[in-house]
Amino acid sequence: MSKQSPRKPRTDAERNRGRVLQTACELFAEHGPQVQMADVAKAAGVGVGTLYRHFPTRQALIEAVTEQRFAEILAFARAQCLPDPDTRRALTCFLTRIGEVHDEGRGLSSAIEAALGSTEPRGEVSTELLALSETLLERGRADGTFRADAKIADLYMIAGAVAAISRDAIGDWRRFIDIALDGLRPR
Repeated sequence: MSKQSPRKPRTDAERNRGRVLQTACELFAEHGPQVQMADVAKAAGVGVGTLYRHFPTRQALIEAVTEQRFAEILAFARAQCLPDPDTRRALTCFLTRIGEVHDEGRGLSSAIEAALGSTEPRGEVSTELLALSETLLERGRADGTFRADAKIADLYMIAGAVAAISRDAIGDWRRFIDIALDGLRPR
């Protein structure tokens, strides 16, 4: 008996899933945690049954939206930030994208925190973001941009602060990036 490989999703099913995710991102960003599954289905132009086939619970939908959000930050950082040979500029680019995403998606952040208890990345995308951060940090220590004792925990703390400042609109997160990166300079 041969094992069958899992069937590839139909093109229309993939298109519907993508449309639902995009619509959910937009609705949560605009209206926050009060968005309901029926609202998403209606705005995406799909039936509620289609929505539930892809995302059996509201939490599953929010988890997928969260993963997509961080996957987009990761893709941006890989394409736009990491290639910059100036390590400080590369890290500024990365942190700026984090700030922009949280600034533009405050309602989405509220929905994520309400459903998941945290706005931090999870799973594989979290591991990949951490690896990218470590690459930038190692590069900065090697080229003298960052102090030798700078740790990934320092960078993680800075990224989290940028997200919180921009998400909660509690200050000038762009200025914070500049000040925080000054703290990573060699002494």
